Amino acid sequence: MTPTAQTFPDPEGILAGAQFADRYVLTTDGLALTAIGAAERVLGRTPKWVGRLTALRNLAVRPFGLKTGADPDAPPESRIGIFPLISQAHGKVVLGLDDRHLDFRILVEVNDLGAGRQEVAASTIVKTHNLFGRTYLAIVKPFHRIIVPAVLAQVLIK
Repeated sequence: MTPTAQTFPDPEGILAGAQFADRYVLTTDGLALTAIGAAERVLGRTPKWVGRLTALRNLAVRPFGLKTGADPDAPPESRIGIFPLISQAHGKVVLGLDDRHLDFRILVEVNDLGAGRQEVAASTIVKTHNLFGRTYLAIVKPFHRIIVPAVLAQVLIK
């Protein structure tokens, strides 16, 4: 199954003042995932081409003060991949970072559909603070729309 784009219903509920939100959804069969398990599959093992794009992005934004990786002082259990864990509840995990240019949240949700099927959703919510944040968001959006479905598809790899 291929991830499909949906409208994110309530970005304000995750990040007040958000100017951008998207959501990609995938249906699984027989995986019995938790939200943490799905987030680990989605964010903890990205395709190699995504890693190369991320490394290129990090080189480009480092001079402008954007964060380029996990906080080296943060314990591994407080993050998934490079993203700090903000909160978790049944069927839902929120990760993200606050920066001087923008704040973002990644929401990973797992909903049981019955008969062993689950809907796994990955949403991104962004609030920009200044011109640099808005410019950065405009530049990365086309890549984001390719990367998020690709990393969400990782949930199907056992």
